[in-house]
Amino acid sequence: MTQPPQYVPGHGLLAGKRVLITAAAGSGIGSATAKRCVEEGATVMISDRHEARLAATADELGVASVPCDVTDEESVQAMFAAAAAELGAVDVLINNAGLGGTAEVHEMTDEQWGRVLDVTLNGTFRCTRAALNHMYEQGSGVIVNNASVLGWRAQQGQAHYAAAKAGVMALTRCSAVEAAPRGVRINAVSPSLAMHANLAKVTTDELLEELTSREAFGRAAEPWEIANVIVFLASDYSSYMAGETISVSNQHA
Repeated sequence: MTQPPQYVPGHGLLAGKRVLITAAAGSGIGSATAKRCVEEGATVMISDRHEARLAATADELGVASVPCDVTDEESVQAMFAAAAAELGAVDVLINNAGLGGTAEVHEMTDEQWGRVLDVTLNGTFRCTRAALNHMYEQGSGVIVNNASVLGWRAQQGQAHYAAAKAGVMALTRCSAVEAAPRGVRINAVSPSLAMHANLAKVTTDELLEELTSREAFGRAAEPWEIANVIVFLASDYSSYMAGETISVSNQHA
């Protein structure tokens, strides 16, 4: 197993950018992305459904925050109104909200299926729609969606999550074609395995060991390693990219 590399210092890639990130409370990819965006010079607002964790993360990072449930349209609209008021405008939206779970198809309930898709796919759609209406008016903007390698690959018990993430990839492609002529770029990242406290709570040690064994480096990604690629897509360094999904993975073929 290789050791994670040293943490990469900021290089001002997002200097002057105003960034809104969903599901950024706690210790996962969202909060790591918020930290990276701050380090890259952005002004950041974070959002999450869990208000206590959101307040704690915002205080730790020194950023603004607004509660939001991405399954509720009024809540999404209120988040963008708060972001516009606090930041002045939203240059970058990072759609990080998603919900997992494990159930085989023959035992999966409508509620299990619907809940995962409503948070992961419909929530991304609602936030993208709100962002586009905001960004079209200003004639510029970037949206980065968080997908998953399960949008391409099969894993037992993950039909609902995989379907949702495949939907996020398709939404990314189609919305990007619509948005590009209006000066807005939309892309996605597709992580394989990023280790953080929330994942450890809902995944057995046996499954984590199996998933880790598929990685060529013999370890899971650090959340900030995923965040680095999100920052790249949010920055002007990816100016010619639209509708793309970057796999942040080193899984064996």
